[in-house]
Amino acid sequence: MNFYDKHVFFCTNQRGDGSACCNDHRAQQARDYVKSKVKELGISNSRNKIRINSAGCLDRCSEGPVIVVYPEGTWYTYVDESDLDEIIAEHLQNGRVVERLKI
Repeated sequence: MNFYDKHVFFCTNQRGDGSACCNDHRAQQARDYVKSKVKELGISNSRNKIRINSAGCLDRCSEGPVIVVYPEGTWYTYVDESDLDEIIAEHLQNGRVVERLKI
């Protein structure tokens, strides 16, 4: 049994050499947005156990920005808050993969 129902990792890596990375796409702000939204919706409580975390480089920079949702191991990319809202509503709340954002 998993400790969290869903564990979401946002790559928030910023590369020092100037090469492409997720944080070039405001990944930290996206992570903060989702963490706040999940809390606001009340789905990060002890019953639902949804956890939002930052991660270092997830090594998929060319597909970035990226997040991965466990325990499924579903990888997503996103462009804006509406994409993130769709991932929250569909995957985190209803357990349905958002195929159009999946990588």
